[in-house]
Amino acid sequence: MDQKLTGKRPTFSKNKPTLNLNRILILVAVIAVGLWFALEVNDPEGQFEPLFLPTPTATRTVDSLVQEGQAYFEAGKIFDPDGKDAIDAYYEVLELHPENAQVRAELARLLTYSSALLSTTEERTERLSLARQEIQIAAEGAPGDSTVQAIRALVLDWSSTSAAASDQEKQGWLNEAEQAANLAITLDPNNSLALAFYAEVLLDQNQKAQAEEHARLAVSQGPELMDTHRVYGTVLEALGEYRYAIEEFEKAVEINPNLTFLYIRIGVIYRALKVYDTALDYFAKAITINQSNGVEDPLPYIAIAKTYSRSGEFFIAAVNGEKAIAINPTNANTYGQLGDIYVRARNYEGALPVLKCAVVGCSAEENEVGGAAVQALELNNFDVAYYYARYGSVLAALSRPGQNYCPEALQILAELKVNFSSDPTLMSIVAENEAICYLLEATPAP
Repeated sequence: MDQKLTGKRPTFSKNKPTLNLNRILILVAVIAVGLWFALEVNDPEGQFEPLFLPTPTATRTVDSLVQEGQAYFEAGKIFDPDGKDAIDAYYEVLELHPENAQVRAELARLLTYSSALLSTTEERTERLSLARQEIQIAAEGAPGDSTVQAIRALVLDWSSTSAAASDQEKQGWLNEAEQAANLAITLDPNNSLALAFYAEVLLDQNQKAQAEEHARLAVSQGPELMDTHRVYGTVLEALGEYRYAIEEFEKAVEINPNLTFLYIRIGVIYRALKVYDTALDYFAKAITINQSNGVEDPLPYIAIAKTYSRSGEFFIAAVNGEKAIAINPTNANTYGQLGDIYVRARNYEGALPVLKCAVVGCSAEENEVGGAAVQALELNNFDVAYYYARYGSVLAALSRPGQNYCPEALQILAELKVNFSSDPTLMSIVAENEAICYLLEATPAP
């Protein structure tokens, strides 16, 4: 029978195999390692961890974490005090990768933009302070990064416009912002963000022509960026080109359709043009976005209240102001704005307790609208000074020989004289109401 053999050629030999000592030593070593491995895996103290076990928690890449933050931003959820938002997501990235200067700079940008979503000077001041801290660390970590320097210009420029900043702080931050913007452009002349934020700095330096030139260049080089259109819209608004400003803000909205501060800005321009119905539509869009994100923000309601107040519809203006207070019953600034609405409606009795909460503070029992204790606003900017003037005027107007509020009114007016003596509008209000109180004091009681 024929047999076909495949594979290696068979060898037939009478020679006996010889021992290979090297092979034996290798086999013994392999067996020893195997025994050691088996003993360690079954170590009762658990000091040895077997290979290829899954990690306790999944390790996420920087990109996936950043994408989460961007998703929150694009959804319009920049800042949500009651839930996770874009700022939270970027903080999570930095907990794992604190050396990432680009992520830290983006966090600073979001902190800066989120300051526009806060309704009190104190909150905005604190938020901008956080932004400055983050961008400083980012700039130290990547001093040669053009975008980091551009965002540094944005943060410092917005800080310089803070109502709570001193004149020295404002000028210092504005100078630093200009230096950062120039450095960003030097590092990368084609950086659209750098050009846009430099335009914003120039605008705050009242160099409007140069601001318009740089903003227009930024848009032409970076038409896909929300920031370039936002800045160009801001510059055009300052130039009084309201129609073109609205067009630029609309382009910004097309790129990021869920950013509520853009809708509020467009609404404010329409309100300035006295196109009240359209302004209200934009404020309502901001509310819709907040509702879809589960965010309760009083700012759109305040914007609506101011719009109705300017059109003479004080009742519905007050309703929206009260809605804003219901969302945040401890926000003293909202009480000041509601008090102003009541005064415009000539509801002085209603304005008195509300303005008191804003100017001197009130307990929960005294608070007839919000039912919560409210801490008084600090007299450190014109907005608060205006509330003081309103409160002093209401106290003086409601004073009678049998119910005299003038002692408190004169005290409030005196504080205005100390802090805002150079403002002619406020000083005329002070003089008028002091005259009312002095006349009342000179009038004999019946």
